[in-house]
Amino acid sequence: MADPVLVLEGVKKSFGSVSALENMSLAAYPGEMHAIVGDNGAGKSTAIKIITGVHSADEGELRLLGEALPHRRSPAHLGDHGIAVVYQDLALVECLDIATNLSLGRLPTRFGILDRKRMRREAGAVLADLKVRVTDVDTPVGLLSGGQRQIIAIARAVRLDKPLVLLDEPTAALGVQETAHVGEIIEELKPTGKAVVCVSHDLDFVFRHADRITVLRLGTTVGTRLVAQTTRSEIVGMITGAVAADGAAE
Repeated sequence: MADPVLVLEGVKKSFGSVSALENMSLAAYPGEMHAIVGDNGAGKSTAIKIITGVHSADEGELRLLGEALPHRRSPAHLGDHGIAVVYQDLALVECLDIATNLSLGRLPTRFGILDRKRMRREAGAVLADLKVRVTDVDTPVGLLSGGQRQIIAIARAVRLDKPLVLLDEPTAALGVQETAHVGEIIEELKPTGKAVVCVSHDLDFVFRHADRITVLRLGTTVGTRLVAQTTRSEIVGMITGAVAADGAAE
């Protein structure tokens, strides 16, 4: 098996007297989608924010491509660390058009001037590769539906071409067709060798597209399962506590 792209070991995070993560461990491998699931308050979003540098871990180790990630780092330099992320709030600029949103952080220039022709061309190519149908890449993002915005946010992350792609609840507000499209994009990312880490409450989506599932309960990793070797009932039991954590005393 290839070495993991991302490793978290014994990660802890508290906010004052409140423990958000007590013992988070995970290993995400290239060419796989690794789902993080758990009940509300389990620590899923905190884990994503620690990986991206929004929060710093109090304890534990984070490694990306074998290199230790510093606990304190700026989310503004995610790309430098090889991470692309789609937050639940999407972080799109609604007054800007699709092409500009796709190029934020990597705006093409020619002789020191924004090269809008190249920006439109590259945006169109990315969307075509992902089978995203838009009438005009000059359309302001604010005029798109919620599902279209979600796809644009994912397309921007894909365009960054980083070894690790993080998705925080990518299907939370999507319909059936749009959810299927997100799944298709993930399936197309896998053969490129990227590791996709996805926080999701949608177990149907998880079992359809994930290769591994890590369950969090009350900030602690209960266990990780290969999708091919587990069942929905086992995962639900791990989430609710009906199934004991790996290594727990009988």
